Amino acid sequence: GDFVLTADEVNPVVRELQAHGIDVSALHSHMLRETPRLFFLHFWGLGSPETIGEGLKAALAKVATKA
Repeated sequence: GDFVLTADEVNPVVRELQAHGIDVSALHSHMLRETPRLFFLHFWGLGSPETIGEGLKAALAKVATKA
């Protein structure tokens, strides 16, 4: 899966994913001067849908979202 994150969101999301057994496979940026600076985080998890879902829910709680 993938997240697009601001710099302040990267470490909290990584911590939540790892705490739930989900591995971060890549972190990178595509652009040079975008504002805000965006980072693309790719992850991979194996396990039951419930376990992966709990990890994703915890990680999403660390991301600023708009409804």
